[in-house]
Amino acid sequence: SWLRSTVYGPLIILPNKNAQYPFAKPHKEVPIIFGEWFNADTEAVIAQALQTGGGPNVSDAYTINGLPGPLYNCSEKDTFKLKVKPGKIYLLRLINAALNDELFFSIANHTLTVVEADAVYVKPFVTNTILIAPGQTTNVLLNTKPHYPNATFLMTARPYVTGQGTFDNSTVAGILEYETPSNNTHHSLKNLPLFKPILPALNDTSFATNFSNKLRSLASVQFPANVPQKVDKHFFFTVGLGTNPCQHNKTCQGPNGTMFAASVNNVSFTLPTTALLQAHFFGKSNGVYAPDSPTSPLIPFNYTGTPPNKTMVSNGTKVVVLPFNTSVELVMQDTSILGAESHPLHLHGFNFFVVGQGFGNFDPNKDPAK
Repeated sequence: SWLRSTVYGPLIILPNKNAQYPFAKPHKEVPIIFGEWFNADTEAVIAQALQTGGGPNVSDAYTINGLPGPLYNCSEKDTFKLKVKPGKIYLLRLINAALNDELFFSIANHTLTVVEADAVYVKPFVTNTILIAPGQTTNVLLNTKPHYPNATFLMTARPYVTGQGTFDNSTVAGILEYETPSNNTHHSLKNLPLFKPILPALNDTSFATNFSNKLRSLASVQFPANVPQKVDKHFFFTVGLGTNPCQHNKTCQGPNGTMFAASVNNVSFTLPTTALLQAHFFGKSNGVYAPDSPTSPLIPFNYTGTPPNKTMVSNGTKVVVLPFNTSVELVMQDTSILGAESHPLHLHGFNFFVVGQGFGNFDPNKDPAK
């Protein structure tokens, strides 16, 4: 549901009582939520896209904690301001609540230390810019300058884009303000210089790849990385965009009058009217889902080469059924059927280990050793 683009807020899970963070204790913790603003009814926007088979209309602005900031028309008063003290450590809890867009984020003249991603501690690393996917959380430490800087600093976010569809090509901004010293009576914030960060280009895949490669498990005694050494199941999923035929007497906005359809191993998911887990636990899965989702492509092809002529997908509510305590190795292969695209993956209720990634077609003989 696109209702998630309307009213939202953070749910913050704290460590156990008296437990310590595996990093320096912050002076203060601040949630920062990236979102999107639509002038239109968001349910109508996605309903139209599903009906016509085209991409949904884009948002009118991005927001930081619900505010679009000074780079949009008539929005200067609606700007999030992060007020800090010199020489302190702030834990910024970053949450991307945007619907579809991965976002670059940076604070001018400051670095950020990434310490956590999606509720898992990582080996800390310092960066000028972070990349955060929709639905993702990232915790970063902000070390403020040791002395009052006599300046203010923009913090901005804008999308990282790899697909061919339309997107909101705008930038949201907030302001980092230092608390004015009590003996400083000569400067007002309006007269201070305002520094702007430099974000990567919209399609900077090199930065995105380098950033994601830095995400490593903390792998400490207290927070070990217990990667399974024995694999019970091997799956190979091709992921990408295909098409469905346009229904009779309708006009569709996908390629050549078809409808866009995302698929895994050429099966596009049909949303059931009964929840999958509900059907499973009550023993009433018959007619709700089929347990025969393919775990490898039915017809292998050159996934990143010249796109095939046939782009139609099959449709169904199919699942993979696994016994409890099964260790699965999953290779996800992006395809270029209708253009390659960077897209996040989320697995409900589970953590997983990323043990390799790369470009081009996966080679089962050479790539596992990497």
